[in-house]
Amino acid sequence: MPYIRHELIAALNSSLISQRYSPVVVRNYCTYASGFLDYLGQRGILVADVIDVQVEQYLWHAIVKFEKERGRRPSARWHEVPRSGIHALLRLAHGQWPPAIEPICAADVARFAVCDEYEIWLREERGLARSSVAALMWEARNFLAWQIDYGSGGLAGLSVVDVDRYMDLRAPKLTRCSLKSVAERLRSLLRYLHITGRVTTDLSGHVIAPTLYAYEGVPSILQRDQIAAVLETARADKTPAGLRDHAILQLLATYGLRSGEIRNLRIEDIDWRTEAIHVRHHKTRASTSLPLMEPVGEALLAYLRSGRPVTDAREIFLRTRAPYRKLDKLYSVVRRWLRDAGVQPPGKCGPHIFRHARAVEMLRVAVPQKVIGDVLGHRSTGSTAPYLKLATEDLRAIALDVPGMEVLA
Repeated sequence: MPYIRHELIAALNSSLISQRYSPVVVRNYCTYASGFLDYLGQRGILVADVIDVQVEQYLWHAIVKFEKERGRRPSARWHEVPRSGIHALLRLAHGQWPPAIEPICAADVARFAVCDEYEIWLREERGLARSSVAALMWEARNFLAWQIDYGSGGLAGLSVVDVDRYMDLRAPKLTRCSLKSVAERLRSLLRYLHITGRVTTDLSGHVIAPTLYAYEGVPSILQRDQIAAVLETARADKTPAGLRDHAILQLLATYGLRSGEIRNLRIEDIDWRTEAIHVRHHKTRASTSLPLMEPVGEALLAYLRSGRPVTDAREIFLRTRAPYRKLDKLYSVVRRWLRDAGVQPPGKCGPHIFRHARAVEMLRVAVPQKVIGDVLGHRSTGSTAPYLKLATEDLRAIALDVPGMEVLA
């Protein structure tokens, strides 16, 4: 066991160094992983046999030990570093961590099989984007797990009552728009179950969802001075994170790109010779070549030269700490800079408000709707039409007086 333990810690140390973790993090992770191996050895548990419950048991044991040795409890987030180090060790030993969920009964086996086949169908038959497949699969797994525990029987016995009960379960705390999305995802699953013969009746038409009316709500947008304030605030931050975020905000403000389009930008997508930027629209699977505007190019160069970690990853925008991989989301990045700039939109404050603002700005200078759609990566002009409702000041300027209103005034 000591020899195996030594090999594991040495392999973990090499793995962390190769991923360019800082020396302090490498040392801490290896220390906590070594303590976890000692804990397993005292109990005769092999690393290959570890389950997630035993990790939590060790962390509780470590907290108790910490309190005895130092006479006080650790901070509320102290466990995060030991857990990260242990998870890194277990990923090395098991190949992946957390481990894949194993079926514990025949119903689980059937549910997993349905989910696997449904995911293939969504990806290959319907050709949906990865984000759409992920959302549909989450709902499918949730519904099928609920059906096993609380439904009226297996899939063969699925009924309208089950569908209504599930929607009632999902409805609390959801907006009308979110509930409509749940209904659409559930309909997709129910249609698939019927097509494949797992359910005799197509229940998709029985999923009741709220009706959303065109133009019933006006999303948040940023005014030009607010965008300028956010960009100026980010430009002043010369840290690696600040340089990265400023480049991201420039892309949002200049082109109105989607979050995923920015996160998936690769080094080779920037053509410095022709001053162009190649954007892959993941939602429509189309591509657009846009001129590389000077503020965007300068922000990208500053980040690539002084802020981006040294790594083999091809995505441009990466985490500032190891492991260096592409960003998962931009919402927190945008929200933080809006707050720091003192900008408070009346509604949502994610990356999409820059997209709304860009569309409105082009509308106000009479850019044709087709051109706006091309810049934003829309497949049809119908997708661009909803942005017309955002130019409210323009609509007021051309509005006709209502007859009789002057009398009331």
